[in-house]
Amino acid sequence: MRKIEWSVGLRRGVGVDGRGRGVRGLITKAIAFTVVLIGCGAMAWSEEMPQPSEASGSLTELSLEELMNVEVVTYSKSPQKWFDTPAAVYVITQEDIRRAGVTSIPEALRMAPGVEVYRVNSSQWVVGIRGFTSLTGRLSPSLLVLIDGRSAYSSLFAGVFWEVQDLLLEDVERIEIIRGPGGTLWGANAVNGVINIITKHSKETQGGLFTLGAGTEERDFGGVRYGGAVGEKLHYRVYGKFFNRDATFHPDGDEFDDWRMAQGGFRADLDLPNRNALTLQGDLYSGKAGQRTTFTTYQPPFSQTVEKDTDLSGGNLSLYFNHVQSERSDWTVKFYYDRTSRRTPTFQDDQDTLDLELKNRFLPFAGQELIWGIGYRLTSDDFNGVSTTVFDPARRADSLYSAFAQYQMPLIQDRLLLTLGSKFEHNDYSGFEVQPSGRLLWKPRPDQAVWTSVTRAVRTPSRLEHDSELTGVTNPAATPPTFIRVIGEDALFDSERVVAYELGYRIQPMHRLSFEAAAFYNRYTKLLSLQPGAPFTESFPPDPDRVIVPFFFENRVEGHTYGMEFMSDWQVREWWRVNVIYTLLQIDLTQTSGAVDPLRIVASTEKTNPHHQAGLRSLMALPGNVELDWFLRYVDKLPSQAIKQYYNLDLRVGWHPMRDIELAVVGQNLLDNHHPEFGGGSAGTAEVERGVYAKVTAQWK
Repeated sequence: MRKIEWSVGLRRGVGVDGRGRGVRGLITKAIAFTVVLIGCGAMAWSEEMPQPSEASGSLTELSLEELMNVEVVTYSKSPQKWFDTPAAVYVITQEDIRRAGVTSIPEALRMAPGVEVYRVNSSQWVVGIRGFTSLTGRLSPSLLVLIDGRSAYSSLFAGVFWEVQDLLLEDVERIEIIRGPGGTLWGANAVNGVINIITKHSKETQGGLFTLGAGTEERDFGGVRYGGAVGEKLHYRVYGKFFNRDATFHPDGDEFDDWRMAQGGFRADLDLPNRNALTLQGDLYSGKAGQRTTFTTYQPPFSQTVEKDTDLSGGNLSLYFNHVQSERSDWTVKFYYDRTSRRTPTFQDDQDTLDLELKNRFLPFAGQELIWGIGYRLTSDDFNGVSTTVFDPARRADSLYSAFAQYQMPLIQDRLLLTLGSKFEHNDYSGFEVQPSGRLLWKPRPDQAVWTSVTRAVRTPSRLEHDSELTGVTNPAATPPTFIRVIGEDALFDSERVVAYELGYRIQPMHRLSFEAAAFYNRYTKLLSLQPGAPFTESFPPDPDRVIVPFFFENRVEGHTYGMEFMSDWQVREWWRVNVIYTLLQIDLTQTSGAVDPLRIVASTEKTNPHHQAGLRSLMALPGNVELDWFLRYVDKLPSQAIKQYYNLDLRVGWHPMRDIELAVVGQNLLDNHHPEFGGGSAGTAEVERGVYAKVTAQWK
């Protein structure tokens, strides 16, 4: 098949294996070293070791027992103990983020099982849960991302632009990750999972914080935050941050994708009379991300390559009001406004979102809980692109109406819990949608839990599948030249659907050790495909005549995925914790009767996710206020992206000369000079480079 240059700048690249021959030797030594460490730790179980002083803090903010009882809110929109949650939920704590030495949210997500994270270039990531990370380029249409309940999903291209989802990481309380459908409460597009990033209450961020760092890839970065109070009822914080990141490695030596961003924001929490509470928070950001884009034109030579910064800016404002009516009932009102603006070499887009939700939590009887709510969302989009990148209409406003209900009841008190619920939505693309679920949790013993679920979820169409005309040249030398045009039409594309079956098991056999395993089988219908139409000739003088081969978005793919995820957490000693994660994923897709796949969408989707992923993480708090942490990862090959399997190692050394001062040195991607993780973009495959940075963090009250 001839090479196609897409007007939106998405063209597959070819992976380059930049690893040396010594990588496997280093891996073998690292694994052997880990085995020795674990063995030594087991032998030293009853031996005394000098403990780190109070200045360094404990190994983690939460013990294993406390982690088992962490209250998560993403599963049911109300606090519920993680151990008693009938879903595959993983929690990344603030301490996990700090000890990992990560500088972005996608990097932190690598710590969770069942999550795929690939870095495309300096500013772009692909993030998915349980597969389907390539249906719309680098965006993942089947994943819902929330920041304090505010959706980060873009309705234009169906997915999340991770480069504009940034926070002062020190203000993140935790990241809750639901693997599997979450549409019953969160609605459409929570098909394969939900990621909810939750920031700290402003009461927990009183005083000042200052961070500053620099390194080889993280050239320079810093942040400042100040939290205060007005009386005993009002607490607030304000923050600002910036970073300047180096370009990734490119085989042609052209460093064009450096990235610079600045962001600021605030949060205020007010306790009101009569058991009422109000939260107001907002953010503003602006930045530039270097980009090389090859796009199609209708004039010879019919394609053009430019290197130009993408301008990124936006902001949001959120309001949350909570009223505790009684011991058995409370109400929450959520409102937010979100504005994003993107200026790329091929298009300009401005999107505004207004969202309003009312939720009630009611406890009718002991052990029972009813959660219900209604919501409305208005999204307005204004798009302007080059002649080969068109959305018609250019301006569009869409409304989403929703209602949900979920009921939990114990069938056997403290032993068997049944949860039933459904989401009801009406959108302007596919009309009325229903997303029911049923879950059952059984606790044969207080330290064991078995859960199972059956869930239906949908991914509703976006403007991409209904309004777009994206044209790429395939044979510029022909007379007349030949182009491919991908066309979205309302009548041809409906919602993608999944029915998901899950089974999970958790156990804490001893107070220092816990295990969790989850297995899943997902049956998908009406998945996206590109179906060819009859070629036609197009004439728009003074442009030369051209032959157009149309392709239409249609629901002509079905199939299934299955796999398992495993996690163990072992607190070997008070000063040493070891965490192991493993993921197995298999995707099998087929065309429906009469469909064709000349662009190999099915094969690409099946082979753009690793069959195996694994991670081994060690966190040590050593004498002298020193912390030694490392994370060893394995990612299987991505054949359709021409990415070979690879190993990676991140290492962090931290020192606390005083209680509120931390000095850290972090090494990232240490096992090779550079390696590709995803073959994305018209710029060809970028490669993630080895990097080292130093950071100082100071806090004061």
